[in-house]
Amino acid sequence: MTSSDLSSSSSSSLVRLNIGGKKFCTTRDTLTQREPDSMLAAMFSGRHTVHHESEKGFIFVDRDGKHFRHILNWLRDGVVPTLEDSEYQDLLREVEYYQLLGLSEGINATLCSRRYENDSKDDSKAELTRTDIIKCIQSDRVRFRGVNLSGLNLSKLDLSLVDFSHACVKDVFFSGANLQCAKFRDVDGGGSNFHNANLRECEFNGANLQGALLSGANLQSANLQDACLIDCSFCGADLRSAHLQTADLTKANLEGANLEGANLKGAKLSGANLQGANLQRAYLRHVDLRETDLVGAKLDGANLLGAIR
Repeated sequence: MTSSDLSSSSSSSLVRLNIGGKKFCTTRDTLTQREPDSMLAAMFSGRHTVHHESEKGFIFVDRDGKHFRHILNWLRDGVVPTLEDSEYQDLLREVEYYQLLGLSEGINATLCSRRYENDSKDDSKAELTRTDIIKCIQSDRVRFRGVNLSGLNLSKLDLSLVDFSHACVKDVFFSGANLQCAKFRDVDGGGSNFHNANLRECEFNGANLQGALLSGANLQSANLQDACLIDCSFCGADLRSAHLQTADLTKANLEGANLEGANLKGAKLSGANLQGANLQRAYLRHVDLRETDLVGAKLDGANLLGAIR
């Protein structure tokens, strides 16, 4: 569908979608209003050219359509669907693709709540509660080194300068928390949620954050050397002057991230999405960029000596 096509159909605002073979009908307002920063809002804002199937009027998106009805219902009503945990994981993959940050937060909050209910039945769960954490951080110097905090909801807390080194922070909900200068050295933090968290000058050396959500996070001057960042989402994150030497960013989503002046020496970027990322003055010497999506990326002043492109 061209820009003129979009204009001519704007009066009805009806949108027909074909998501991986499943057909849906909705409105432009539904797709753009609740999550204005999402991919769907960008597609149907009128700013971009959108193509449709010939003669059928359906806009085709090459994604699994199984859970798209839940996405549409969220955009319509703002209600997180009630699903099994395994179904939430499938849905989260689609939510991340469409960049629906509000729905992502809602799902993770629901999952955290369920984990609390099961804590007393499973000794492998967190050793402390959110209340315990709040009491601890009122002291002058806080350390949770090697502690199992998996599944806790620590969102919006002031955890600046806290030492989490070697702790288990799997699936911990840190969204909106102040973690400036906190230490996460060698943590096991797969699936953790740092959406919109303040992680400025944090230490993540050697951390395992595979599949973590760091979209919108402030990671200025953070140290992520040797960290496992496979499948992480850094959409819109601030990574200016971050240290990412030898970090594994395989299939990471860095769309729109600000990496100005970041050091990526020896980083693995196979399959990484850097569309629209700011890589001005970034250090990319000898980095293999052959399987990296750099469409729209800014590379002015970047050190690309010996980079493979």
